[in-house]
Amino acid sequence: MQVHKLRSYVLPFAIVVGLIFHHYLVYLRDVTPYLIFTILLLNNVAVDMKKLKVTMLDVWLMLFQIVVSIGSYFLFKAFGASEIVAQGVLVGVLCPVAAASVVIATILGANRETVTTYTIVGNLMVAIVAPIYFSFIGILQDLPFLDSVWLIFRRVAPTIALPFFVALFLQRCAPKANAFLCKYKGLSFYLWAAALTITLGQTIDFMFQQGRQEKSNILIMGIASIVYCVIQFAFGKWIGGRYGDRIAGGQMLGQKNSAMGIWIANTYLLPLASVFPALYSIWQNLFNSWQMWRKEHRNAGSSPA
Repeated sequence: MQVHKLRSYVLPFAIVVGLIFHHYLVYLRDVTPYLIFTILLLNNVAVDMKKLKVTMLDVWLMLFQIVVSIGSYFLFKAFGASEIVAQGVLVGVLCPVAAASVVIATILGANRETVTTYTIVGNLMVAIVAPIYFSFIGILQDLPFLDSVWLIFRRVAPTIALPFFVALFLQRCAPKANAFLCKYKGLSFYLWAAALTITLGQTIDFMFQQGRQEKSNILIMGIASIVYCVIQFAFGKWIGGRYGDRIAGGQMLGQKNSAMGIWIANTYLLPLASVFPALYSIWQNLFNSWQMWRKEHRNAGSSPA
């Protein structure tokens, strides 16, 4: 079975396992950053860094994530939303693009190099911006600004940014080691499945603990996650169309690394805020499944009898 078809079973599997074993999956939370690091490293070593070219499309998408994430946080707060909801929307928009977006986008007809570039620069952007935002939003806001920025950056950067620099070093200085790791790039899919299962289990556990008291917040985040899923895919397709790759733009902005978003929320924000990226992952997977079905249907219709 092809990986992109197997992907459609991962989310329901992760939800079922999370529901059944959520109490035990909480104890695996410290494993998540290592899984994310390994996923990003295996994806990065398979990329020819010399071919990476940052374009204005990348710049616009990064600006969207930076501005809309923090703007939405203050907008929700201004309209009386709870801190949980505001933080959930913040992390849901700022969350970097999924490494798996390259596979989905290529199937849909996007340029592989365009999407690959953003999976790298988008993660580097989050490694820089997240510590700044979480220094005054989240569990560490009582610390002095520079202290909290450094503390968060010291924790986030090794997980999100270091894989890029390790891959860059290996390609330039240790090509044999890089080639060895490239043989195992297929493992990133299964590691992502494991990370998603663990992080969803954490979110489900928090929902069992606090869900009764936070039903209204969970409902609001459910509705907001649908709205923001539509907005991000739509804006990404619109801006991507202006730069010659509508499909790439939509996937680069709309398809999020939900496992990382949940991990970030659980680590630096109010844990229940992770409900937003968890629910977002459901909508983005449904939309991607529909896009791939439509693509296959069109191909089947255009093929000769």
